[in-house]
Amino acid sequence: MTTAPPTATDGVPPAPAPTPTGGVWAALRPLVLRLHFYAGVLVAPFLLVAALTGLLYAASFQAEKIVYDHELTVPVGDRELPVSRQVAAARQAHPEGTVAAVRPSPEAGATTRVMLSGVPGVDPDRTLAVFVDPYTAQVRGALEQYGSTGALPLRTWIDEFHRDLHLGETGRLYSELAASWLWVITGGGLVLWFSRRRARRRVRGTGGRRRTLGLHGGVGAWAAAGFLFLSATGLTWSAYAGATIGELRAALGQETPSVSAAAGGEHAGHDAAGGTGGDAVHGVGPDRVLAAARAEGLGDPVEIVPPADAGSAYVVRQVQRSWPEKQDAVAVDPATGEVTDVLRFADHPVLAKLTRWGIDLHTGNLFGLANQIALMALALALILLILWGYRMWWQRGRGSAFGRPVPRGAWQQVPPYVLVPLLAVIAVLGYFVPLLGIPLAAFLAVDVVLGEIAHRRGRRTHGSGTTAT
Repeated sequence: MTTAPPTATDGVPPAPAPTPTGGVWAALRPLVLRLHFYAGVLVAPFLLVAALTGLLYAASFQAEKIVYDHELTVPVGDRELPVSRQVAAARQAHPEGTVAAVRPSPEAGATTRVMLSGVPGVDPDRTLAVFVDPYTAQVRGALEQYGSTGALPLRTWIDEFHRDLHLGETGRLYSELAASWLWVITGGGLVLWFSRRRARRRVRGTGGRRRTLGLHGGVGAWAAAGFLFLSATGLTWSAYAGATIGELRAALGQETPSVSAAAGGEHAGHDAAGGTGGDAVHGVGPDRVLAAARAEGLGDPVEIVPPADAGSAYVVRQVQRSWPEKQDAVAVDPATGEVTDVLRFADHPVLAKLTRWGIDLHTGNLFGLANQIALMALALALILLILWGYRMWWQRGRGSAFGRPVPRGAWQQVPPYVLVPLLAVIAVLGYFVPLLGIPLAAFLAVDVVLGEIAHRRGRRTHGSGTTAT
């Protein structure tokens, strides 16, 4: 985000860097600048893809409402039919598979979703959502659905594109790499930007590289908090760093609990709730089960999960991810219609709540349209910052060489009492966030090799010149 002293021409060894006179920061600043430069140049393509696909994903919520309007909405009628009758209509139209869950119409004019699992031709980790008019029991259509937010094909495709580029587990490495480095690049840029004198941060009335630098730094400073948040929350469900975070939460007793679907109740551990087998009508049926959940204060939107087997209960859970979040859940005995277990979101551990809120804010669910607009603005800001960054790289080399790099050897000026603890912190971070640590080690190795090559070339050039004279 800042200018740096010019490098020597190729083949001539650079002059020794002057000893810093401004304290620790004067010694650290060239190191931060070089790290920011290298990370920006090499990691920016991954960040650019993440920003572009994230922009599309933030817009997909509203696009989904338009594309699937016929399936999602119906004219408002006088009275909603019983849930069991709506399920029967869905099963008559689609007898294949089994009922995995039912989401009754959450508001006037919205359809009921009957989710079927084990349907031939549907991916095993998805369901076939059958959309039913709650007033007439007419089936409006059926679409594949993915995830707890009920993503339909358009949003699912964009979500997977953003998460793994449709390359499966291998593709997830790209998004984790981007999330692992976004906070480093942002933090380094902030430090560099605010370390500059105020007069040098002006944009108006400037031109060339200085103007590009002003735009890059100014926009980056305003958007930094959002980038740090996206980086932190993106890592919570990444492949490697996410597993470490999960282990840490488990060790601290901060896992997300779930209501017990066993007949005896008692809260279960993480991901222990409900089942996905059988049909929707067991014992008392979904209507009495829903009434029991309503009596416990579970308002719309809710999802009814049928018992997995003869020894299991119905599970009814709230699925509202917008603010205020509704995440309460109850288990209902299919034989008596009595509630056997209740789990309130208010009783979740602190880290479980923070994780839930962080993920929902990251994915544009927590504050609805305002949240999605903010995410699109952040994505656009990141795209502009990357383009300005590459432009500065090009402008830096004009008149000599394209993309002239920042001078190496900055670490040699850092006092040992600062450098040693800094390396220790980096090593620990690299262990817990491997897609930060491994590329950083690669950067350092390449930098050392390039420095040695330049040093040897400089010695040969200097030696031949001496002989000639």
